[in-house]
Amino acid sequence: MKSYYYKVGGHAFAIHFADEANDDRLIPSFAPFLLEGKPEEALLFTMTVDDSLDWQEEGDEIGVFDCGGCDYGVYCMADGGYQYAVNDVDGVLCSRMRSKADFSQCQVSLFGKTFVQRNYGLNNALMMAYAFAAACTRTMLMHASVIRCDGKGYLMTAPSGTGKSTHTRLWYDNIPGCDLMNDDNPVVRIIEGQAIVFGSPWSGKTRCYRNIQAPVGGIVRIQQRPENTIRKLRTVEAFCNLLPAMSNMKWDERVYNGVCDGIGELIRIVGMYELGCLPNAEAAILCHDTVAADKD
Repeated sequence: MKSYYYKVGGHAFAIHFADEANDDRLIPSFAPFLLEGKPEEALLFTMTVDDSLDWQEEGDEIGVFDCGGCDYGVYCMADGGYQYAVNDVDGVLCSRMRSKADFSQCQVSLFGKTFVQRNYGLNNALMMAYAFAAACTRTMLMHASVIRCDGKGYLMTAPSGTGKSTHTRLWYDNIPGCDLMNDDNPVVRIIEGQAIVFGSPWSGKTRCYRNIQAPVGGIVRIQQRPENTIRKLRTVEAFCNLLPAMSNMKWDERVYNGVCDGIGELIRIVGMYELGCLPNAEAAILCHDTVAADKD
């Protein structure tokens, strides 16, 4: 068995490969987060990858987890744990994952025939295990593009295809001192009353896998509009906009309540803006000058 230890967003976890067919080369985006050995701290979760596992019993289907346009079947097992069927955009079964109820231990088998399918199956299993195991620790995996400017991270969130990446690129091109932290799924944590954003191994189509962190400077929801406008959202508006942006399971009380509590603290600490914009430099400058100046 080959074992690897990683730390993402300040949480350490282990991946054990039970056979010779699989190893860490399946997940190259995790390389910046690799630890030299087993950490002394408690592990967030342990995942065993074993293609020989028996997957005949699926349990009762209780929901579907939407992950970037791909729907994963979710099944409740007799012991209170879960089983997932991870399909790619073409409907190919790439992996199955079983977990304990608290996601502290997970088992995965890879069914994909190509490297891309096997990478997809394992990468997404790890993403779900991380998000759901960490939900009660004020840790959230957020669908956002995050740009760092003057030492702070600014998170841009919106439905896929709305222009998050375009807007962070406009910051990078037009505002000095900017660099991209993550382009799809950064980790956001509340630590001792401060909101911190971390890079992660999950960054969508952009290969931005950076083991870095920064205090959250602001959160902005992007909307395409015929003119550039910006306003601060009321607390209830911010909550309703952030909840769909977080990896969550509404049918699991532990996970759902943990995410909701984390969102509440995040809004209290940093607030949230809505930017109606065109894809131009003026929009980025308006957003930066407004959000970066907010001291509330």
